[in-house]
Amino acid sequence: MIHNDVLRRLRYALSINDTAAVSLFKLVEYDMDLDYLRSIMKKEGEEGYLPCRDKIISLFLDGLIIKNRGKQEGVKPTVLASGQRLSNNEVLRKIRIAMSYKDDDMIDILALANFRIGKSEFSALFRKPDHRNYKAAGDQLVRNVLQGMVKKYRPDAANTAHTKEQVKDNIKAKTQARKNKPNKPNSIWG
Repeated sequence: MIHNDVLRRLRYALSINDTAAVSLFKLVEYDMDLDYLRSIMKKEGEEGYLPCRDKIISLFLDGLIIKNRGKQEGVKPTVLASGQRLSNNEVLRKIRIAMSYKDDDMIDILALANFRIGKSEFSALFRKPDHRNYKAAGDQLVRNVLQGMVKKYRPDAANTAHTKEQVKDNIKAKTQARKNKPNKPNSIWG
């Protein structure tokens, strides 16, 4: 998944403003430039958009871990080496650690996003990549975790999201309203 989207959706779900985001980066001893932060928060195609590097999303998630769980004594935050990639599995693992989620908590969050996954299938996401039962997390899974977090932590905003059934019902109601609309008296259509 594009790291800009992960960063934007996570900040939205947890109501993290620019100042709080910069303070998260300070927790991992990284000086985040506010202009750069705003550039990586833009959507692709917007003027001033910059791609979020793997190093930046990793540092942000590490800062979130330190904020929520505290700093481990004598342990320096690890910084990704140049060219090293952060997989969807690692993003999910860092979110899980930061939010102190257990397997059941994550499965419940996915259920909020109408995404069903079994416990054994879910635990395969957090195995080492060379394990025979390891499963790579897809973009859709990460998207659904973030959507579930929005529904959990921002219930006011979650009401704006619609299920497929709600969208179909809205379209059907609008179509029915147009059919029942009386014709104008001087209309050429009727």
